[in-house]
Amino acid sequence: MLRSSALSLALGYVALGIIALVLFAAPLWYAWQVTIQDGRTEILQLDAQRLTEVFRREGAQGMRTFIDARVRMQIASERILLLTDASLHPLSGNLPAWPSNVPTVPGNYKVKIELGDHGMQTALVHVTTLGGYNLLVGRDNALFAPLQTRFWYGLAAAIAVLSIAGLMIGLITRRALLTRIDSIRQTVSAIIHGDLQHRLPTHLNDDELNTLSRTINGMLEQIELLVHGVRNVSNSIAHDLRTPLAELRSRLEELALIRPPSEQTFAEIDGAVADVDRVIRIFDALLRLAEIDAGLRRSGFVALDVADLAANAVEFYAPAAELKNIDLAFRSDGPVCVSGDPVLLAQALSNLIDNALKYAPVNGSIEVAVFKRGDGTAEVSVSDDGPGIAESEKSKVVERFYRGDASRGTPGVGLGLSLAQAVAKLHGSALELSDSKPGLRVAIILPFDALGTVALAAPPQEAAAGDVIISATLASS
Repeated sequence: MLRSSALSLALGYVALGIIALVLFAAPLWYAWQVTIQDGRTEILQLDAQRLTEVFRREGAQGMRTFIDARVRMQIASERILLLTDASLHPLSGNLPAWPSNVPTVPGNYKVKIELGDHGMQTALVHVTTLGGYNLLVGRDNALFAPLQTRFWYGLAAAIAVLSIAGLMIGLITRRALLTRIDSIRQTVSAIIHGDLQHRLPTHLNDDELNTLSRTINGMLEQIELLVHGVRNVSNSIAHDLRTPLAELRSRLEELALIRPPSEQTFAEIDGAVADVDRVIRIFDALLRLAEIDAGLRRSGFVALDVADLAANAVEFYAPAAELKNIDLAFRSDGPVCVSGDPVLLAQALSNLIDNALKYAPVNGSIEVAVFKRGDGTAEVSVSDDGPGIAESEKSKVVERFYRGDASRGTPGVGLGLSLAQAVAKLHGSALELSDSKPGLRVAIILPFDALGTVALAAPPQEAAAGDVIISATLASS
């Protein structure tokens, strides 16, 4: 319990409260002492002045008579009065002798005085010399002792109430926190044992713990999504690698058993190499996705003309489109300068055109368009008139290894749109999938280059470099 943060915090507040009380009481006590002391001194000086006036008017005998009358009239020990001769022999007053601890030098003194039946009293006295006589006037300090006692009792009671209240609040807060923390512990324990759908309970009030619970629930949802994603990717990788590896083993096993002629053997070896290349392409795509997700390719961002890049891609795919009698067209408003990685953008654009060629019907059409939007961005889109994608699958096709029902009989491993989505995300965007009625339209939104929105026409050597980028990208995929 002593290590409880809630109790420690409450005790800390109690300590601060006690310090505040002390800091508040100390000036009051000082002011009280100064005020009372000054008041007592002033009263003693006034008494001494009155007695001095009586001495001047009526002499020593008159003062003796006046002091005796005052002693008889006053409350016992209210005042301390004593008149002595030069040898300190008492002449009048309520003290039997001159106190040994009171000097005869005029001034104010705070001393202990034995006053008859009242015992030792702490008194403030004023001594005055009148010719050959000595006058002592004093007041008992016990008059204000009850007030001082009440002050200390009040301060002690305030400290006690503050301490008890702080301790009770600390215990109640600790109990409430332990209840909330226990629910968090149970949730975490359930997640540790594999129940990823478990969530922390939340309340309508927006206190600190409720905000923390909502934040943790959001983190748990993301963790669950990532875990399921890893499982799905692992299952997809195992499924997609099993087919080429099984084909490769079958080819090699057949070669080992029947030992065909050289021509057939080399043909089977070529098929085995193709299977190995397919496995390598899968791992290359995964490595590129991992590199993009880590943001390591941002160092390759340069100013480039995305319209020129798209034109080179269309030119590269034109022969493949002619083989299927597909009209592959390119449309642009002119040079569009953006900031990005030319290799990754070429890869993403190549994947989009390749997908369009796969699903576009014979004698169909594909349009690649690059133009500026009114919001200060550039749009690169690929549209086809194929079967398109159902609305329920548009959010799934960008997942890795996902293949819809329409793509079951087509080559590929389901990483094309995933890679394009990763490239778009790296450039601060996302793939926009929409219906082109018929077919599918996929667009990537890119920000303009900070140095300018219009790029100069690329010289011949730069255009050739763009062709090399497209060719190298396709070769690696």
